[in-house]
Amino acid sequence: QVQLVESGGGLVQAGGSLRLSCVASGRTFMHYDMGWFRQAPGKEREFVAAISWSGLRRYYRDSIKSRVTISVDNAKNTVYLQMNSLKPEDTAVYYCAAGRYGSSLSTDYWGKGTLVTVSS
Repeated sequence: QVQLVESGGGLVQAGGSLRLSCVASGRTFMHYDMGWFRQAPGKEREFVAAISWSGLRRYYRDSIKSRVTISVDNAKNTVYLQMNSLKPEDTAVYYCAAGRYGSSLSTDYWGKGTLVTVSS
């Protein structure tokens, strides 16, 4: 089993920045890639970014990649999502995930999510 706990969400004005964190635990979490997804009200959950624990493989959603950076801190078992120049349309619940990412998006574990609200 893998447990994922997100933090760092909140209310921010348009143009601002936030850094989301996800702490992973469990016996096998290092066997998975780590990802961030988001779900806006009334919309489907969508992929944002993913990374391997080595940091050598990173993937981003094309529409957002100029404004976000995903990173890992192996010593802290933590994955980060730095988001800059936030827009109201970035408002969503952001979920940390563990799975296989790259040519496919296959998620095995989800966190409970952290809410990001961007005001105009």
